[in-house]
Amino acid sequence: MKRISLRMKMFIFSFILVVFSVVTSGWMMILNISTAFEKELGARAIAIARTVAQLPEIKGYVGKEGGAEIIQPIAERVRLATDVDYIVVFDMERIRYSHPSESKLGTIFEGGDEQASLSEHEYISKAQGVLGFAIRAFVPIMNDEGVKQVGVVTVGILSPTIQSLIMDYRNDMLLSLFWGLFIGLIGSIFIANHLKKQTLNLEPYEIARLVEERSSMMQAMDIGILATDEQGKIIFMNRLAKQYTNFYGLSTTLEGLFPDTWLAKESQVSNKVIYRPLLCQSIMYLVRVYPINVKDRPVGSLIMMTDRKEAHILAEELTGIKTLVDALRAQNHEYMNKLHSIAGLIQLERTDDALNMIVDEISDEQTVVQFLKDYISDYSVLGLLLGKRSRAKELGVSLIIDEESFLSEVINGLSSGDMVTILGNLLDNAMEACTAQSDRIVTLFIQGNSTFLFIEVKDNGVGLPDKADYIFEYGYSTKQKEGRGIGLALVKQIIESNKGKILARRQNNSVTVMTVKMGVDEKNG
Repeated sequence: MKRISLRMKMFIFSFILVVFSVVTSGWMMILNISTAFEKELGARAIAIARTVAQLPEIKGYVGKEGGAEIIQPIAERVRLATDVDYIVVFDMERIRYSHPSESKLGTIFEGGDEQASLSEHEYISKAQGVLGFAIRAFVPIMNDEGVKQVGVVTVGILSPTIQSLIMDYRNDMLLSLFWGLFIGLIGSIFIANHLKKQTLNLEPYEIARLVEERSSMMQAMDIGILATDEQGKIIFMNRLAKQYTNFYGLSTTLEGLFPDTWLAKESQVSNKVIYRPLLCQSIMYLVRVYPINVKDRPVGSLIMMTDRKEAHILAEELTGIKTLVDALRAQNHEYMNKLHSIAGLIQLERTDDALNMIVDEISDEQTVVQFLKDYISDYSVLGLLLGKRSRAKELGVSLIIDEESFLSEVINGLSSGDMVTILGNLLDNAMEACTAQSDRIVTLFIQGNSTFLFIEVKDNGVGLPDKADYIFEYGYSTKQKEGRGIGLALVKQIIESNKGKILARRQNNSVTVMTVKMGVDEKNG
């Protein structure tokens, strides 16, 4: 079935509206004209009736035998002179003494509205008479002394009907209807074109379908999605966003939904893309904020929320694979170098030295791996440390894991992915910081169980800036590359959201120490 276009709908609506308006206004006009006519005719009729009631002949012969012969000619002359429809004179017995039709003379007046006139009342009435619906004026006739009523004069003027008024004004009404339809047509076309332009030439049903499809897609996504306007007022939330924030109201703002968080400060639209963790309803989420621009003008923001636990399940799987690949790649590179050394020693017939080198390598590697397997219970952290150890060898960095280190259990509140994020970023920063030094040493000390966590990473690299807290700010990095300056900020967010602390300090002016404390008293730090 073909749908009616917006232009046609507007035209049909304008046509109906104009026709209704013209008919209604025409009807009201005719009613007003009819009322005005009746008032004018009533005033004219009563003035004529008063004049006739004062004529001596009328006073002298009404109610007397043969009076009709005198009264009828006088009444007819006045009727013709004043152009009224009839003048009827009757006595107190309601016997007619004048009438436009002489056959009615001597008969009883039976209008039904004459009773009050027989009691010396003067008034105007509307009633159906012999000649039709008329405006009638009743005036009592008093004797010469003016103390006794002897009869009544009634003057009638036929009132124009609604049909006759419509016929009289039909040309004006048709002209109004024509101009109304013409102006309505032009106006409906102009408004329809303007609306089409504003709606990207889409019909209303197309807009509705598009909105329903987009809304369904947003609702079906497995991340929380929010949209805000320029003032930070939330204009859309999908089902997961409502579930994450536990908000099912009609309207709110970012500041009202996320009080005392960094997201509340982002209520004003900016052109930057933000990716940061956020604590909401005691659960940590990963939040992305994207600016929304329409015709190069910022109109709001798009916010996507991902449950960090769900993200970390995938991250842990990917981390394990990446760690394994990194470890194999680094070990392959390292073992190729050592195989070349062993091959050279064999060629030089220094088999004892070659055998000692093989034994030392196997013994050293087995010792480290066995230590980590015995004291690091979490396989994600274990894989990370093995991978970082291989990476450190590749970079020429000596990564030393303190012999008193252990991790019997991941502390409550953190996941394996959190531990990988914290340790991975701290070790990466430490190794990168000391690559420019000739003596490259990174030391890791970690202890933890389900109730506490203590991590200390030392390096003899480039050191800290004058204000050490700057390194925890988003975007701060000593390397001017896109995507840098996020790691330590993310580590700090994870730790502080679980009521922990991360500290950065200098030791002996040449060693940088990064310390993480969770569930650890200051005196134990």
